[in-house]
Amino acid sequence: MNGTITTDPDGMPGADDRTPFVEGHRAAPLIVTDDAELLDDLLRLSAAAGAQPDVHHSAPVGKAAWDTAPLVLVGADAAVRCRGMTRRHGVLLIARDLDDPDLWRRAVEIGADDVSRIPDAESRIVGRIADVTEGAGRQALTVGVLGGRGGAGASTLACALAVSAARTGLRTVLVDGDPLGGGLDVLLGGEQAEGARWPELASAEGRVAGTALEESLPLLHGVRVLSWDRGTTAAVPAEAMRSVLAAARRRGGIVLADLPRRIDEVSVEALAQLDMGLLVVPGELRAIAAAKRMAAMAGTVLGDLRVIARGPYTAGIDETWVARALGLPLAGELPTEPRLLAALDDGRPPGDSASSPLGRFCTAFWKRALADRGAGSGTEPGPGSAAGAGCGTGAAMAESTAGIAWGGAS
Repeated sequence: MNGTITTDPDGMPGADDRTPFVEGHRAAPLIVTDDAELLDDLLRLSAAAGAQPDVHHSAPVGKAAWDTAPLVLVGADAAVRCRGMTRRHGVLLIARDLDDPDLWRRAVEIGADDVSRIPDAESRIVGRIADVTEGAGRQALTVGVLGGRGGAGASTLACALAVSAARTGLRTVLVDGDPLGGGLDVLLGGEQAEGARWPELASAEGRVAGTALEESLPLLHGVRVLSWDRGTTAAVPAEAMRSVLAAARRRGGIVLADLPRRIDEVSVEALAQLDMGLLVVPGELRAIAAAKRMAAMAGTVLGDLRVIARGPYTAGIDETWVARALGLPLAGELPTEPRLLAALDDGRPPGDSASSPLGRFCTAFWKRALADRGAGSGTEPGPGSAAGAGCGTGAAMAESTAGIAWGGAS
């Protein structure tokens, strides 16, 4: 999927976390250059990002335009004219020849964040333009769910967490990363729903527009779902996984990823973009042994991996024992859902009822995860960081609300 679809974000959940829009219009990047060839390139890159930039040629740049533009792209030819402008973030000096001995001096004089060369840095420039065009602000809290062994209930938990998040009004995207899992759209009762599936996005390269991605996916129970079709396609390129998850994250809210029990290039790309991983582990010795291997592999990429224990337990084992055996923090105990199969037969997804054990568990999980994220220092943690959800793996506190335990493994 290439290109960008522009839509008005007003009224969308989570809009207050996004870059402000002026008078209802998308913020436009500012281009300052009198180099016709460079301008053509920058207009082409802007079009690829769905942006309509404000262009200043040889006339002096107005202070208002310079100060209010979300991004300023200054051609190397125009750097001298921009000396004395307000020092601000979001200024890029664009050049064709990085060997120009005066280039870096001119970048310092205008307070540029970076110097980018065309054509080498085109994809990065498109990304920067797209971020401001789409109003990129705080990225989505991204949580991956993995099974400690087959049949652990990871897909059920991923769906329940997604449905629960959407019920609160949060923009929610659920990504099915397991091609052999049968399809999360089936689990959500939406296998016939219209919208894109993975085979249609398998050729996605470079940057995928977040708005276009969201609008293309089926909407099931308030959740945008990217799943598999019923065909034979059983894999997507790692580049497609990276592009799709990055696009979903840029839109804010919540992104859930249901991941397979294997670590390959595609899984690594997904793990690298998670803020937190949840490893669902049944309380029996073989499952714990299998989960230990899974945790060791995932832990090479993901800094914040936590345990969701699930009964019934073998004699002498409980949720704390499971977490201690794996050397991971305990995120909670997955409750028994007696009416789950009957609900699925009736077309109701996991977590559909806020008053059910699973619904209460998911509500408590998001309440704690989002509160901890909001209680941070204000610095946005990077994907894969152990601080991604606002509390690290060494936190020494616990909460027993609805089976949620937030703390260390000991």
